[in-house]
Amino acid sequence: MHNKLKDKAKWFWGAVIAIELILFYSSSMTYKQQTSVPFLERTLGHSDKPFYGGLSKIKFNYGGKIQSIENDGYYHFVEFFIRKGAHFSIYLLLGLFLCLAVYKYFSKNKFLMMLIPWLATTGLAAFDEFHQGLTGGRTPSVTDVILDSMGALTGILVLMLVLWLVERHHNDEL
Repeated sequence: MHNKLKDKAKWFWGAVIAIELILFYSSSMTYKQQTSVPFLERTLGHSDKPFYGGLSKIKFNYGGKIQSIENDGYYHFVEFFIRKGAHFSIYLLLGLFLCLAVYKYFSKNKFLMMLIPWLATTGLAAFDEFHQGLTGGRTPSVTDVILDSMGALTGILVLMLVLWLVERHHNDEL
């Protein structure tokens, strides 16, 4: 299995570069270019608001602002979850692919194999937020960097668990 992963390093680096290009493009867009509120309004309609009852009970602080349907409105609140879910997910994938990309260099040192991709994705998240701050109508957020960092860490830990389970299963067969 080790050699199979090492042989695919260039594909993993390709995935890392593709994700970074997507992130750079996305953070270059203004909020108005990127908002999904009009789509949500068309798709969900104005009279039927799925999960409104449950969502209307949710209220929390994110980055110094209270998030709720009451404060933001239904469609903006739903969009908030979509956007933050996208943040977490894309950095989960970035952390995972970056960990796989460096596998051939750190396969003997699992700690570095996890630490270096996590630090790199956290740095990339900070740079992405800085870049976003240069874009009109967008505000950089330290809270988003933390969310992105946790997404990357989750991807790395899931990968390490899978690698450990595969290795353990392989050793049990021998």
